[in-house]
Amino acid sequence: MQDLERITDRRSELDTLAEELAKQLQEVQAEREELVIAERVLNRLAEQDRAAEEAAATVAPTPARVAGRAVLLIPHRSENPDEAALPADYRKILAIVRAADDPVQAGVSARNCAWKSRCAANWSRCARR
Repeated sequence: MQDLERITDRRSELDTLAEELAKQLQEVQAEREELVIAERVLNRLAEQDRAAEEAAATVAPTPARVAGRAVLLIPHRSENPDEAALPADYRKILAIVRAADDPVQAGVSARNCAWKSRCAANWSRCARR
């Protein structure tokens, strides 16, 4: 009879322990689900931050006015420089320099870009000296 009581008591203890463990398991599973959701949110925020940084790095140059004249602002430097981010005039200069066999003078590139000089400086006086 004592053996039967011991078995019944032990079974009762194990049933109680099983209920406690089941409750702990539910709590752990609920916390894991919350952590999975938190991880997803953090990943989305990180992706949005990366996308915003990339968009800021590839912003096209914007025209501005300095001393009443229209000028183009040069884009900020980035880790992956992209020629497309440069203003059109800069891209023309790069194409001229790449196509040349020898070093290119500023006047040559200006003529090739069809730029008109705004100053009336006469450099021939300097050549005579």
